[in-house]
Amino acid sequence: MAVSIALVHYPVKDKQGRIAATSITNFDIHDISRTARTYGLDQFYIINPMPSQKEFAGRIIRHWREGFGSLYNPSRGVALEIASVMDDLSQVMDDIRERTGGKGPVFVGTSARILPHTIRFEQLRDQIREGEQHFCLVFGTGWGLHPSLLGEIDLMLEPIRGVGDYNHLSVRAAVAIILDRLLG
Repeated sequence: MAVSIALVHYPVKDKQGRIAATSITNFDIHDISRTARTYGLDQFYIINPMPSQKEFAGRIIRHWREGFGSLYNPSRGVALEIASVMDDLSQVMDDIRERTGGKGPVFVGTSARILPHTIRFEQLRDQIREGEQHFCLVFGTGWGLHPSLLGEIDLMLEPIRGVGDYNHLSVRAAVAIILDRLLG
């Protein structure tokens, strides 16, 4: 199995659908790292090109890997071993190619809406189990991935459907549900 996650903070949409950047949150770093590690993912990429945000995320990651946090809660440091901060998906592509010996990932976007190139959970689960490709699940923050990014996405995963019309999960919840459906 070769699966990683990219959490995109730019370019994403704001409430009006315009291009925006969102702030990295401590909760996302911790919770998504722990979920990704639980499901055996290769890497958790945090995408944000803003220097202050990259420094913030780096401080959190270092605290739990090397600082007092590594002594206080060693399992948190283990989870954060797979976390890294990148400027954009092209850096993610380069990192995955380096890790896999030249083979790039299939980027699979996520959305609360059905978009072109949508793949069902069962189809993606089968492809992951075949083990022939590296898949990078791409999650957006804010109001979702900006359309300008969709040209870099190879497939779109079908939306998570609950029991009613309401469909606005936190990204942490969406990551957990999707990983369980694909890898659980």
